[in-house]
Amino acid sequence: MKIQVKVKPNSQQQKIEQSKDGTWIVRLKSPPIDGKANQELIALLAKKWKVPKKQITIKTGLSAQNKLIEIKE
Repeated sequence: MKIQVKVKPNSQQQKIEQSKDGTWIVRLKSPPIDGKANQELIALLAKKWKVPKKQITIKTGLSAQNKLIEIKE
């Protein structure tokens, strides 16, 4: 499964919500430095979809706010 994600780093709390257009908005506490936000994103998505972290891949947008994520089920 592939999902579009918009990441908002440096947020007060972690939160995952889906917008009307189907994009997932993920608020992360981590700053976008040294891949910390990406690590937190993968951990959060793994928890939500109940899969191991290694089954989640950031396909595009590694250093951007908008990312394409692949979740192998």
